[in-house]
Amino acid sequence: MFTGIIEEVGEITGLRQTGTSAVLGVRAKTVLGGTKIGDSIAVNGVCLTVVRLTGDGFDGDVMPETLRRTNLGALKPKSRVNLERAMAADGRFGGHIVAGHVDGTGTITEVKPEGNAVWITISAAPEILRYIVEKGSITIDGISLTVAAVDERCFKVSIIPHTGEETTLLSRSVGYVVNLETDIVGKYIEKLMKPAGDPQKPASTLSAEFLAQNGFL
Repeated sequence: MFTGIIEEVGEITGLRQTGTSAVLGVRAKTVLGGTKIGDSIAVNGVCLTVVRLTGDGFDGDVMPETLRRTNLGALKPKSRVNLERAMAADGRFGGHIVAGHVDGTGTITEVKPEGNAVWITISAAPEILRYIVEKGSITIDGISLTVAAVDERCFKVSIIPHTGEETTLLSRSVGYVVNLETDIVGKYIEKLMKPAGDPQKPASTLSAEFLAQNGFL
């Protein structure tokens, strides 16, 4: 599990295609502290397993599903990426619950400065936007951010100077594709509210009419 608080910005050393999958090389420093083979590091919000440690970085395997769902396949040597080690049990929970399992991508459609902050607008597919709520949490390229506004086409976040300095987000321009992970809590609630699919188990009869008849509305 991660928190969306970026520890450092690393640099891609290479993306070696192996059929439909790939091996991603990342140059880093801070996140190497205490890291062992088999540990997890989020790269632009994607949880990767460290399969090799080099003198100045690490390699991570990237499966075909990850290449389809994220922007990792578009990275080039020297591309800058956001890095975060998995949360330690005794660490501070500074962001929100981030699984490192990206739901899909969005596209930056506007970058607009306002005072000491910068507004960023990102368009996304309906199946992602349905889980994004105003003042809720969203992970953009691994960064935990608060949603400032959302509609049926896009959502907006406001970036403070510290976030801009410590991550890659403000170096991205209109048209750039970013990884998105919505708040996992909403997904669990939706799943639990649906019938389990067991034909022996009747669907819920709870309705607005029933609530009104029993004095709840």
